[in-house]
Amino acid sequence: MATVEITKENIKEEVDGSAISILDFWAPWCAPCKAFGPTFEAVSENHPDVLFGKINTQEQEQLGAHFNIRSIPTLMIIREGLMLYSEPGALAEKDLEALIAEIKALDMTELHAEAARLQAEQS
Repeated sequence: MATVEITKENIKEEVDGSAISILDFWAPWCAPCKAFGPTFEAVSENHPDVLFGKINTQEQEQLGAHFNIRSIPTLMIIREGLMLYSEPGALAEKDLEALIAEIKALDMTELHAEAARLQAEQS
């Protein structure tokens, strides 16, 4: 799957419609973002079952603020509605592939149970 441009208008539909979403927060003036772009695109071709979304923080300031993005590039991974990874910085192709494999291997039943327990404690 090629990358998808994510905006405030389509984020809910795109992320909710995908079991795993990998979001790349970037800006056109950011040199590290430009360097990471081809890696993100190449890895997206290996995982047609994963949404690879690009969020231009210059155009989508509300999304950057909503996700508390403080530096770019920032990579965020959401699986089944749970944010599992959010880190600034670009990854090498092999590291991104390893991270995706790790995310796919997670026992989501356990993670959903833990999230529910934590939410109940906060209520």
